[in-house]
Amino acid sequence: MSIDFLKSLYYEVLSYFVPQKQNYKITGKCRKCGKCCKEIRAYGLKNEKNLQIMRFIFPWYRMFYITGRDNNNEIILSCKFLSSNGKCKIYPFRPLLCRNYPAKSINFNTEMIDGCGFEVVKKQFKDYL
Repeated sequence: MSIDFLKSLYYEVLSYFVPQKQNYKITGKCRKCGKCCKEIRAYGLKNEKNLQIMRFIFPWYRMFYITGRDNNNEIILSCKFLSSNGKCKIYPFRPLLCRNYPAKSINFNTEMIDGCGFEVVKKQFKDYL
């Protein structure tokens, strides 16, 4: 088990209990391309064993399967309910995780997938003052 995976697990659990979080606003509009369901990245997931542990602890990870690796050698996941045309096969019954994507704000600074209609508003130094 790698340090990155342990950090990922730690931050996933911690995210539910942290009372004060830094919020980054998400702006834009969905292009309905399905990329967000095809190219899912989770920090610290380096192998299938780590994914199995996450599936045990967080059941919603069961709807994802491994499709490749990114430049950091972390696994890329895809949703098993995504059709070939990029549409959700279970859209009316999709899990809350999917219904809330993307959130109006997130608690970490990241990038959206290339070509996505959404973007993370980057904080400037003056925003912290």
